[in-house]
Amino acid sequence: MKEILGQIKEQVIAGFKSAGYDEKYAMVTLSNRPDLCQFQCNGAMAAAKEYKKAPIAIANEVVEKLADNAMFSKCEACPPGFINMNLSDEFIAAFVSKMADDTERFGVDKVSTPKKVMIDYGGPNVAKPLHVGHLRSAIIGESIKRTARFMGDEVVGDVHLGDWGLQMGLIITELKLRKPELVYFDENYDGEYPTEAPFTISELEEIYPCASGKSKEDPAYKEAAMTATYELQHGRKGYQALLSHILNVSVNDLKRNYEKLDVTFDLWKGESDAQPYIPDMVQKMKDDGFAYISEGALVVDVKEDTDTKEVPPCMILKSDGASLYNTTDLATMVWRMKDYNPDSIIYVVDKRQELYFTQVFRCAKKTGIVPADTNLYFVGFGTMNGKDGKPFKTRQGGVMRLEYLLAEVEEKMLEKIKENGTMNDEDAEKTAQIVGLSAVKYGDLSNQASKDYIFDIDRFTSAEGNTGPYILYTIVRCKSILTKAGVSSFDGAILPAHSESERALQLELTKFMAALSSAYEDMAPHKICAYIYDLANAFNRFYHDTKILAEEDEAVKASYLKLLWLTRGVLEKAIDLLGFKAPERM
Repeated sequence: MKEILGQIKEQVIAGFKSAGYDEKYAMVTLSNRPDLCQFQCNGAMAAAKEYKKAPIAIANEVVEKLADNAMFSKCEACPPGFINMNLSDEFIAAFVSKMADDTERFGVDKVSTPKKVMIDYGGPNVAKPLHVGHLRSAIIGESIKRTARFMGDEVVGDVHLGDWGLQMGLIITELKLRKPELVYFDENYDGEYPTEAPFTISELEEIYPCASGKSKEDPAYKEAAMTATYELQHGRKGYQALLSHILNVSVNDLKRNYEKLDVTFDLWKGESDAQPYIPDMVQKMKDDGFAYISEGALVVDVKEDTDTKEVPPCMILKSDGASLYNTTDLATMVWRMKDYNPDSIIYVVDKRQELYFTQVFRCAKKTGIVPADTNLYFVGFGTMNGKDGKPFKTRQGGVMRLEYLLAEVEEKMLEKIKENGTMNDEDAEKTAQIVGLSAVKYGDLSNQASKDYIFDIDRFTSAEGNTGPYILYTIVRCKSILTKAGVSSFDGAILPAHSESERALQLELTKFMAALSSAYEDMAPHKICAYIYDLANAFNRFYHDTKILAEEDEAVKASYLKLLWLTRGVLEKAIDLLGFKAPERM
C-alpha cells in the first residue's frame, strides 16, 4: 500500500505536468503549519526562476488543475507561492479502512529489494556480568533488527562476545592458584576433560576482578597471565577446555539476562571464532602490498585525500606479533563474508568508537576483505547518564549490574500498581515486569541513539508524558473498550470523521507507513517512538471527546470500534518493533 505522501505526490505531479511544469517541482511535505493545512507544496517558488513567472501565478495554475480532485477537501494557493492542501474526510477514511483490513501489516509493504543484513550488537565480555553500559547496544540493536526483519530483510544478529585476550589468561592463572589439582593444568594429561565446569557463574564473576586487581599490583602475576594467554591462543588443550567451560557458563548466564530484556541473538560468536582466520588474512595483506612495518608494528594506511582530520593507519599486529581488536574485527568480517556474504553489516557501538570503526571499515574495503558494494554501517550511541549528568552509577559510585537496574524499575512499577489496588499480588508482579521493561526500553529508545540521555526512573515509570507506561496505558485502554464492546471482528468500513479529534486520529494513522520506512532507512528507533507518542495523544483526545460505547447509531459505533481496533494494532506492532509488549490491564 503506497504511503499517503506518495499518493498525494502522484496527484500533485499530475497537476504540475498538466499546467506545463516539470514534475520535479511537485514536492509534497507534511505542513509545518497544521493550523493552516495538512500538507503543502513549495515547488512553485523553486519553479519561478526557471519559468520566469511569479511563484503565486504558478501555484494558482497548478491548483486550478487540482480543483476537482476528490482526494482534496482544500487545495489553495497562498502568497508568495505555497500550495496548501487538506485531504477529504472520505479519502482519509478509505485509506485507514484499507490499513485495518490488512490485519498483519496494517498497510506497510515490504521493501522491493530485500537485503541480507548482519547486525553486531551486545558485545558483552565473558566472565563478567552485564551492566548498564551494555543496555543501549542491546536494545537499540534489537529494535533495528526487528524493524529490518519486518520490512523484509534477512537479518542475522550476532552478540560478538569478548572472549579472547588477557582476560582469559587472568582467569586461568587465578584458577590455577586456587585449584592447582585440576587436570586442565597437567600438561601430560591426555584423557577426556570433564564435561562439568569447575566453577559456577558466581565464582567466575568473582575470579576475574580478583585476578585483574592482582595483575595491576604484581608484575610476576601479570607475566603468568600473559603466558597463559599465549599458551591458550597457541593451542594448549587444557586451557582450551577451560575456555570452553568459561564460555558455556558465561553464555548461559548472559542468555538468562538478555532474556529479561527480551533481546535474542541468532549467533553467539566471539572474538575466539575469528582467530583461525587471522594468519591467512595477515599474509594476504602483506602479499597484496597493503600491510607494511611501521615502528615495529604491521599497519595498513587508511587515510584519504578528503579527510579533514588525521586518520591514523590501522594497526594489524603489534611489534611482538600479537593481534589487536582491529585484527579480530577484520578477521570477523572475513568469516562473515565467507559464511553469510551479507549486503550490509551494522555495528551498534558506543559513539566514542567512531574513529576506530572508520579505520577498520576503510581497511576492510581497501584490502578486499569486504567488497566495494557491501555496506558497513556504524550506529554510534551516547551514554546513559544519571541525574547529575555523569555516566550512570550506583549510589556507592560503582557500575550497576543490569539485572539490578531492571529489578529497581520493576519494584518502582510494582509500588504504583499496588497503590491502585486493582490486582492480586501475582498479577501485579507480572504486570510490573512488563511495564517496567517498557519504561526502560522506551526511555532509552525515545532518544536519538547518538545523544546522551538522563536515566530518570521517576519520569520513565510515569503513566503520563512521553513514556513507555503511557503508551501501554493507551493500548490497555483500547483493549478494555473492545472487551466491553464484545466485538472481535470488523467487516464494515471506517466512516469519514465525525469530529475534529476523530479526523486527527485517522490522519495520524495514515502516517504509520512513512514512520516505519524512515526508522528503517535511518536505523533510528526514536522515530517509531515519536510516531506512537503522537498517535497515543491523538487517540486519547478522541477518546475523551467521544462516547464510543454509548453511540446510538450502530454504523457509527462500529466505525469507532474498528478505528480503535486499528489504533491498538498499530501501537502493538510498533512496540513489538521496539522490543516490548503490553499487558492485558494496568
